[in-house]
Amino acid sequence: MSPQTIPQQVITILLCTAATMLTRFLPFLLFGRSDHVPPIITYLGKALPSAVFAMLVVYCLKNVSITVSPFGIPELIGITATALIHLWKRNTLLSMFTGTLFYMLVIRFLF
Repeated sequence: MSPQTIPQQVITILLCTAATMLTRFLPFLLFGRSDHVPPIITYLGKALPSAVFAMLVVYCLKNVSITVSPFGIPELIGITATALIHLWKRNTLLSMFTGTLFYMLVIRFLF
């Protein structure tokens, strides 16, 4: 791949800037500055976090084979740690960090 020219770099930066500004300003353009939150936004705020987390789990487990060593055991330990910490503390970030830490420790020291 050949290096980009200066005009190509400038155009890339301008497009990235425009896309970022659009995502920042679009909600205000669509919904105004009213104090009332539209019902669809409230629904999405409740539904999307679970959906994103479910997609993350599916993505992380897509290549796990239970017929080949280590038989998905590190993944199972990571998922269990994540679920238990989340049920205990109700903190998504903490539970994801803990599950990842357990997974990495199991991979490093047990398999």
